[in-house]
Amino acid sequence: MIREWFKTGAPWVWLNAAAVSLSLIMVFGLLTLIAVRGLGHFWPANVASIAYVENANEQAITIIAEMVDQQVLKPELAEAAGYTPEQAAAGLTQYLVKTGNRDVSGLDFRWLLGKDIKKTEYPENLMVLERREWGNFYGYLETIKEEGKVVAQGEQAWAILAERMERTLDIFEQIKTIEKGEIGTINYQLERLRLKERKLELEDKLDAEAKQSLASEKAVFEKAYQALQANLADLNQKIRRDSLSAKTSSGEEVEIALEHIVLYYQPNAMNVLQKVGHYLAKGWEFLSEDPREANTEGGVFPAIFGTVMMVMIMAVIVTPFGVIAAVYMREYAKQGLTTRIIRIAVNNLAGVPSIVYGVFGLGFFVYILGGNIDSLFFPEALPAPTYGTPGMFWASLTLALLTLPVVIVATEEGLSRVPKSIREGSLALGATKAETLWLTVLPMASPAMMTGLILAVARAAGEVAPLMLVGVVKLAPTLPLDGNFPFMHLDRKFMHLGFHIYDVGFQSPNVEAARPLVYATSLLLVMVIISLNLFAVSIRNHLREKYKALES
Repeated sequence: MIREWFKTGAPWVWLNAAAVSLSLIMVFGLLTLIAVRGLGHFWPANVASIAYVENANEQAITIIAEMVDQQVLKPELAEAAGYTPEQAAAGLTQYLVKTGNRDVSGLDFRWLLGKDIKKTEYPENLMVLERREWGNFYGYLETIKEEGKVVAQGEQAWAILAERMERTLDIFEQIKTIEKGEIGTINYQLERLRLKERKLELEDKLDAEAKQSLASEKAVFEKAYQALQANLADLNQKIRRDSLSAKTSSGEEVEIALEHIVLYYQPNAMNVLQKVGHYLAKGWEFLSEDPREANTEGGVFPAIFGTVMMVMIMAVIVTPFGVIAAVYMREYAKQGLTTRIIRIAVNNLAGVPSIVYGVFGLGFFVYILGGNIDSLFFPEALPAPTYGTPGMFWASLTLALLTLPVVIVATEEGLSRVPKSIREGSLALGATKAETLWLTVLPMASPAMMTGLILAVARAAGEVAPLMLVGVVKLAPTLPLDGNFPFMHLDRKFMHLGFHIYDVGFQSPNVEAARPLVYATSLLLVMVIISLNLFAVSIRNHLREKYKALES
């Protein structure tokens, strides 16, 4: 009976269905874990005032902290820590809390034993300050100061803080616009003038007229630069005007300049709508702002921009080369031993470790091609390299080489599925082989080309190892695309979400603070890859519907 059932093939159908179901459960389970751990980081958790006794003979101390995690200490670990066998057997719960105030205590996180916590309260006037340096500050607001003089204290201080912070943040945005925008543009133009002067000097064309022209252009930029510097000095003086004093859990009073504060709130006094608004604002900050605090705070916009731009450039490079190679091998090359060897070599290239492509890209693209490009086209910039150093273009070219076998194989499969009758009919009507290929065969094979591109994008967007050698950096001061001519600067280094995950997760000086951002950035990278793939899938489906009648 069982043997007959196996002969029907039904068990294998059920086995395949179970394997697919298990795979889907594992994928969605992993994504759910990443989403919960990552997205939960932006929710404004309540901050507790904890009465804690480290030893029975000591008086309780007050700890202001945010509850992060808890776990039950294993009996053997509890005994090793000096607890009695009875205490260890009963199970000891320990809590990971974020105490902040790293500039005061030197610690950002610590473990507390549940049995030593005597009292936990959540005062509404507890304040959280997110700072540009030294992480979060937890404490009680005491006074607001203007140029060292107290202007508000007690209950009035919080309302005055809102007014002063709005002014301070507005000034900070003006300073940021001047420094990164206007002054950055002037510095870029001055550098172009310096290179132009050097080029004329190398060509022996730097005569008196050229010097005068360059000097007049430089004088205009320097005049604008001096005006911006004067404005910047005035704004810096204004932003340093206000400060606040706050009391820590130990009773120590700390003065903090408002220019160092990014965000302030009292989580214990917030209602649900206020917390949702805070959550959405933090999520937008994560997507739209630059990172800070060794990439453990702030946003990841430069990494998103670098990832998407690199993938787009890679797709533009790999698609024509992959299609041309596939067309030649399928339509023009004589099918024999040599063609089979080439196909085997292409298939084997898909299995080469990505770091090998990175080494090849560094040695050939960066040092050889880039070095020669600098010698031929940018001699005025030497010895400082222009293209003879890792950058966006070489990273995109390296990943194009890495994903080329995928596009070739997928395109060849698509070409092989085009019926021979279509080719013969086109030729019979008087079309040339090139016209048949361009107007009939390639359009019908375009869904398969898009399939290859989808696979290439999925692999390229998640690669990190080769990028570490050919262009990616921990923090890029400028984006590869801006308003300065020629607008797209492919020689610049860039940030990447995959490398950002590696850097935050394994190179961060504050591991506990960085852990939620690892989950959040991982989820974001998955969403970026899915978005790029969905865009390509929609194009492929459109092409498939368009040419379905021809296939039938």
